[in-house]
Order: sequence, then C-alpha cells, then structure tokens
Amino acid sequence: MDVIIVTGLSGAGKSQAIDCMEDLGYYCIDNMPPALIKNFMDLIMRDKVTIEKAAFTIDIRGGEFFDDLKSSLEELKHAGLEFKVMFLEASDEVLIRRFNETRRTHPLAYAGNTLEGITKERKRLLEIRKASDFIIDTSNMKTAQLKEEIKKLLLSEDQNTSFTISIQSFGYKYGIPLDADMVFDMRFIPNPFYLKSMKKLTGNSAKVSNYVMKFPETQVFLHTIDDLINKLIPCYTREGKFHLVLAIGCTGGQHRSVAIANELSRLFHEEGKRVITVHRDL
Repeated sequence: MDVIIVTGLSGAGKSQAIDCMEDLGYYCIDNMPPALIKNFMDLIMRDKVTIEKAAFTIDIRGGEFFDDLKSSLEELKHAGLEFKVMFLEASDEVLIRRFNETRRTHPLAYAGNTLEGITKERKRLLEIRKASDFIIDTSNMKTAQLKEEIKKLLLSEDQNTSFTISIQSFGYKYGIPLDADMVFDMRFIPNPFYLKSMKKLTGNSAKVSNYVMKFPETQVFLHTIDDLINKLIPCYTREGKFHLVLAIGCTGGQHRSVAIANELSRLFHEEGKRVITVHRDL
C-alpha cells in the first residue's frame, strides 16, 4: 500500500496538500493520532479492504498525541510497513501573513505572538523534517502550484525526478543552517566585498557572479560537487531518502555563496533535477 504522511508547519498548506491527494485517489484522514496509523494499516490488511493509497495529516494540532510521531514511525519501519513523509514549510514572514489574513491563531501562540508560536513549532518539528522524504517550501506557491508540485512527486515513475535538492546560501557570521546535510565553504574564493564596485551588490548580480565564476578553483569546485551529487543520489534513493539540503556558505552570505548557489541550481536544473534555492541571509 502506498502511504504518505503529511506534516509540517501550521499554515504551510497541509490542508491543500491533502485535498490534492484525495483528488489523486488517496484515502485521506486529517489530524490522525500517530499511534493509530499502524492499527489502521493492520485493519486494512486483515480485512483485505481495497485501499491501495492512503494519506494521513499529522501535526501539532494533535497536542500530546503529536509527540508520539517519531516513535510511531519507528514502529512502522520495524514492522516492515513502507511509507513516505511529506513535510510542508514556508518562511516566517509568509506564515505570519497567512495567519493575519485568515484571522486565525497559531496553535502554539498562547499569548497571541504568532512568530513565537512559529519558532516553537519549528524546533518541535526539526527532527521530523530531517527524516522527511519530500520537503516542499510553499512560500512562493499558489494553491494550484502546490497541487502541481505534489502531482509531480507522487505520480513520477522516475525516482531521480522526485528527488529534491535544496540549495541554501548562508553567511558563517550568522551560523550554519541546522537542517543542512552537506556544508560547503566558499571562503577559498576571492571576496567581491572588498572591491568598491561590487561591495553593495549581491551574488544575484551578473557582475558579481561573473567575477566569482572566473576563477579556475570555482569551476573545479562546481564540477566536483555536480559529479559528487549525481553519484550519491542513487545511494540516497536506495536508502529511502528523497531530499538533500546543500548549504553553501561564505562570510556574510551576500556574494560568493549566493553566486555559487545560483550556479549549482542552474546546473542541476539543466540536468532535469528538482531544485529549491534559498538565500537565507540575503
């Protein structure tokens, strides 16, 4: 049976995701207590119910039940039951705007502070996010785009096209991203920040990008990483991992890391891979 567990941040679009899955023929249950998932699957197999695809939405609305999610997933693995976890997220700014527009209160914003609630939720979901097979950032997505993204993920017959590479630029002075699978340091490249004509520009500027790309060591790095990731993707998918976070860092996260992140994204896009690009400190 094809089982998808949908989780993620409040306001990130889980309701729209489960609606899409229902349209795709999934038997959907919203706000499912994690401990009951195995019971549900055992019931289907015991009674030979003809449900081939099921999707469960599990999030912090479940209160204390949600804390059972990690142990429940481990129990499913030990029982030999296959499933995939889809994690939806969005930026703080977008989530705050969505809560304001709908006039709803964040489940963890006990004092009415939405940002505080989002921060608490991110911390509680950090381990689940790392263990997720699919991570979708809905910050810049309309409902139709989210549904199209989910269809691509779930209907793809080629595992390589359902594998997602998240490339995140960052500045070391602000700390290394906690969710990074691999961290690459761009401080071996001469810094455009010290050139007056580029100091106030960013890696999104063609002038800065051309400067960063002109060095032989930059090209060696890009080709090496491209080759490395292409060789590792089949290994990750064999182990059931369909999402990889690459963190590209420089001193301030403005010039070199941004330019390199953009170039890696372009290379992977040309190879037909699914890529998400985020400039954390820009």
